Amino acid sequence: MADHSCDNCGFRARYDNRPRSFLGRLWRWHAKWCPGWKKYMLSLPDEERVKLAEKYDMEKYK
Repeated sequence: MADHSCDNCGFRARYDNRPRSFLGRLWRWHAKWCPGWKKYMLSLPDEERVKLAEKYDMEKYK
């Protein structure tokens, strides 16, 4: 698997800690269209990708 900064993204951590915060919501909005996030998600094994898709409620990766 390629080295992705999405794995330890600061904005993603903000969302995980406080999803309703401004930076948390900004990450969520950004992740919907980010080409890096898409590449990261598609590089994950199916089981892990589905687990993250469920955690972040992203239907297109399930």
